[in-house]
Amino acid sequence: MSYKETLQEWLDSEFVLPEFKDELRGITDEKDLEDRFYTELEFGTAGLRGILGAGTNRMNIYTVGKATEGLARYLKANIEHPSCAIAYDSRIKSDEFAKVSALILAAHGVKVYLYDALAPVPLLSFAVRHYSTSAGIVITASHNPQAYNGYKVYGSYGGQVTDEEADNILKEIRSIERFEDVSSITKEEAVERGLLEYIGEEVIRTYIDSIKTLTVKKDMVKENAHKLNIIYTPIHGSGNIPVRRVLKELGYTNVNVVKEQELPDGTFPTAPYPNPENPQVFELALKLAEEVNPDIIFGTDPDCDRVGVIVKDSEGNDRVLSGNQIGMLITYYLLKAMKEENTIPENGVVIKTIVSTESVRNITDDFGVDLLDVLTGFKYIGEKIEEYQETEEKTFIFGFEESFGYLAGTYVRDKDAVVASMILCEIATYYKTRGMTLYDALVEIYEKYGFFREEIESFTLAGKDGQEKIRKCIQYFRDNTLTEIGGVKTLYKEDYKLREKVSVLTGEKTSITLPASNVIKYTLEDESWFVVRPSGTEPKMKAYMAVKGHSLEDAEEKLSRFKSEVISIVNRGFEN
Repeated sequence: MSYKETLQEWLDSEFVLPEFKDELRGITDEKDLEDRFYTELEFGTAGLRGILGAGTNRMNIYTVGKATEGLARYLKANIEHPSCAIAYDSRIKSDEFAKVSALILAAHGVKVYLYDALAPVPLLSFAVRHYSTSAGIVITASHNPQAYNGYKVYGSYGGQVTDEEADNILKEIRSIERFEDVSSITKEEAVERGLLEYIGEEVIRTYIDSIKTLTVKKDMVKENAHKLNIIYTPIHGSGNIPVRRVLKELGYTNVNVVKEQELPDGTFPTAPYPNPENPQVFELALKLAEEVNPDIIFGTDPDCDRVGVIVKDSEGNDRVLSGNQIGMLITYYLLKAMKEENTIPENGVVIKTIVSTESVRNITDDFGVDLLDVLTGFKYIGEKIEEYQETEEKTFIFGFEESFGYLAGTYVRDKDAVVASMILCEIATYYKTRGMTLYDALVEIYEKYGFFREEIESFTLAGKDGQEKIRKCIQYFRDNTLTEIGGVKTLYKEDYKLREKVSVLTGEKTSITLPASNVIKYTLEDESWFVVRPSGTEPKMKAYMAVKGHSLEDAEEKLSRFKSEVISIVNRGFEN
């Protein structure tokens, strides 16, 4: 069916509300209409994510409804007494999409546990495990701009659905052809039939009590937490209450919240791109810092699964730490503190993604702990945690990805910015008692384990044409083998889609044991490397670059040169 036929189907349907028809009739740009209807919003392991609006390629009650209908059918076909927990963040339409989803599931006899107010991603994961539900849903688009929303589906273990589960849910979704195929009941009927129950204080209390046990140096925190001066911004999202609550209960009394960003607001008036890796979201926090002189500044994204940090360097300049630097800090501190407390498990493991810093390999080696690489996406870390819980082969300590996602402990199966915020405050407190800042600690780690530096370059290419350019660029890297970059020889080319690692020098091939993924990685003889991959949640292609230098200055200069070389190659790929 052409996009024009699908558009007409929406305009003619009695099931499509007038507001959506009016929106479509008001569009004069044919390219816009084509983009809305040339395809359906893709459902994958990350669920749905897209721009709000009318159309099959947009986030609205119909695309959300269709996905939920598919999920409900999948659950009913595979589980005798299915159930599902649902949470939502502060984004536009998040609460509406959550309620629509709840009533569709209830119509199929699926017991729904719905948070009675906005809640972070980790609280959804915790609720799935607390109630032992068959699935979970979070309505969020994480750190995307305000025009976006999304729909993430979780499995019974509390992490995002596996590739196999996503494929099976997708089959059910694709079998739904008409608007009237989506079932629903009223809220009153759902409650009356015992199919809708609201999640409140009991679960939140249990979560807070659980994660507080992850404090490593409990006595140190108890004695010194009140001395730490903190600035925190929830960036208009769902972290405000749980982050402040856990800090208060641990004794952190000097928490200064950025008032302009305190309350939930899906329009993100002070941060159009509410991503804590974006320095601009901290402008108001830095203004507040002029008054309160904080030891640490941090912010969580709208669904509170990512955290960004600002510290002062040795010259008094404010530095926004990269996701890799935060990962280094937490890895080093946890292992150091656990060693001092004699609590490092014999079979301990730290897990990171293949695009995250290699610096932590030296750290984990030093403390006698294993380091495991997984594909990009925290779901793969969650799956490993679950596997190790079942087999007891290893004891999970910490997991992270360079995109500002971190998790310690096993209470949830997704990245958790509430836990990460709590740990970062413990780290800042520890170093303050030693007369050091977090930046001093970072320099100490570099000097001990090597001067690693990393950077990411994103190439935004929206729409149908953009997706085709990204596909061709990745294929360019797949079809061509680079023998050198900037005069430095390449050692290995890893193609995660073909699941093979090739020696550029000898042509020898070895298998990659990770699941297939559309990722290409090059490693050079000077220990630098880069990766190209399409984003799974945004219309972007990403290039990850990493180097190792003899000093911080040398690493920065080396990274600058390497980045220029890689971007030049990427641009050739786009022109191909």
